[in-house]
Amino acid sequence: ANRFRCDWSAYRPPVPRLTGIRRFDDVPLEELVRYIDWMPFFNAWEFAGKFPDILTDPVVGEAASNLYADSRRMLKEMIAGRWTRASAVVGFFPANSVDDDIEVYADESRRETLYRLHHLRQQKPKPTGQPHYALADFVAPRDCGVQDWIGAFAVTAGIGLDDKVREFEARHDDYGSIMLKALADRLAEALAERMHERVRREFWGYAPEERFTGDQLVREEYRGIRPAPGYPACPDHTEKATLWRMLEVERNAGIRLTESFAMYPTAAVSGWYFSHPEARYFQVGRIDADQVADYARRKGVTVAEAERWLAPIVGYEPGSQSS
Repeated sequence: ANRFRCDWSAYRPPVPRLTGIRRFDDVPLEELVRYIDWMPFFNAWEFAGKFPDILTDPVVGEAASNLYADSRRMLKEMIAGRWTRASAVVGFFPANSVDDDIEVYADESRRETLYRLHHLRQQKPKPTGQPHYALADFVAPRDCGVQDWIGAFAVTAGIGLDDKVREFEARHDDYGSIMLKALADRLAEALAERMHERVRREFWGYAPEERFTGDQLVREEYRGIRPAPGYPACPDHTEKATLWRMLEVERNAGIRLTESFAMYPTAAVSGWYFSHPEARYFQVGRIDADQVADYARRKGVTVAEAERWLAPIVGYEPGSQSS
């Protein structure tokens, strides 16, 4: 009852310029360097602070600067030696929401539902006037008559990386191996940033005049979001299975899912594109047995299976509630 409300009668969702699926093979790594957010790289090495301030920090500045210099040298070698390859696939689909789910349709007639994306709603107590969000809130409800869309993506910068990692490990160069994998992760995130920029400016095209600096991109000053299954706004990793079917990710981008729904190569990012100007990231947080039971019903799984995949956010002892 306290969902995010939008006056859909006064809002016209943008129609993507590109419909269907498009793949991008062997994306040049040199194009991604300017999109790298360096702070998570330093976090991986247990440095805290902000980049580039951390490079001049009176306590850790020297160590951080040395690490940054080493990483820049290796990044140049990665690009020049083509140690890894990057690929991406994106797609845009007619969609509408039904309660907390999003229906994805076969075509613009919207008569056939091909996929159903299942989402979760915040349940924690919130101050009056603050809505309880679910990602489905940012897509027009089916019964309002407004035609909306959703995007999906999967990108990797880790194709062929394992061979180079094994070279470092054979030389017992743990430092080089760890740095190489950390840089590949940064390049994958940079590719996700670059593709989202192209989505806003070209493929969906709702912000064709957008021009942001790297810092503004890091601060997410743009319109729209790209939440990833398994992360706070959509914490169920199993939803990746639907994304993989929608985009034929393994065939189009060379990324496969493991039995635990981890991505391989690991230097990969996947998720959804939402265009609504008020779409925002949020944390679902703890949920109760009533929502878990409803979610299991919507997904067509048992409550026990839903509890297993949602374990980090289940706010009760599984098995203690009647379903």
